[in-house]
Amino acid sequence: MTDYSFIGIGRMGANMAKRLLAAGYSVTVYDTSKAAVDSLVEAGAVGASTPADAANAAKTAFLSLPTPNIVHTVTLGPNGVHESSTVKHVVDVSTTGPQMARTLAAELGAKGIEYVDAPVSGGIAGAVKGTLAVMVSGNKSVYEEIRPALDQFGKVFFVGEKPGQGQVMKVANNMLAAAAMVLSSEAVVMGTKAGLDPAQMLDVINSGSGRNSATQDKIPRCVLNGAFDFGFAIGLSYKDVRLCIQEADQLGVPMLAGSVVLQMLGVTQAKYGADADFTTIARVIEEWANVEVRG
Repeated sequence: MTDYSFIGIGRMGANMAKRLLAAGYSVTVYDTSKAAVDSLVEAGAVGASTPADAANAAKTAFLSLPTPNIVHTVTLGPNGVHESSTVKHVVDVSTTGPQMARTLAAELGAKGIEYVDAPVSGGIAGAVKGTLAVMVSGNKSVYEEIRPALDQFGKVFFVGEKPGQGQVMKVANNMLAAAAMVLSSEAVVMGTKAGLDPAQMLDVINSGSGRNSATQDKIPRCVLNGAFDFGFAIGLSYKDVRLCIQEADQLGVPMLAGSVVLQMLGVTQAKYGADADFTTIARVIEEWANVEVRG
């Protein structure tokens, strides 16, 4: 037995698992990538051969997976977490959307397993440094029990006891992040074509009321140098914004501007592929305007 298990050790999950190891916790890991598992084993983790095996190694299992369907399969499918006789808590740090969170909570709850949705925001850098925003919803007593582990990931916010409320918080955040990137790209491309210096534009915006995450970080760090390497895939952003709009529709909340943001993400994904970097949004607008935003 180990203190925790961690299922899904990609770019985010691997760094979060490493933070648990660095804090002195023992961790069992599973991933479809043998190389990812081997890397964590070298760092001190214990490898597992299936999600069920990983879940059997600890009372609390963390999930960090890319899509709702994968989370569903890993949790409730063959050799899935639900087959474990050991695990008592499943803590999902993925972005699955509120509906999937409610489904998982009901299905696992029927087996006596508490589901906690705890999606995170802050990117790979935040996962490395332990500065993520962690948005938690679920059973309050379970939350208190797992809080020491969550604290290793960053700043923790308990947003409610209903399954899926953490996911609502996350998709709302990611809608705003995507909107900021789309609109900021349009504004800076416009200014560049008018003859303004884009670096100076960003300085002005960041000193005024237009500042946002794109102008303060993503564009200066990943667009001005032409690298487009923020580390978050456009396909994942598209998924998150789509989940946000779906939840808003179910709640009867119109998202007219959000629908336009989703369309822009869809254009970027169609042109450059789902694995292209999130900041490639700016590249699409550059091409349409026939100008490059560079420092």
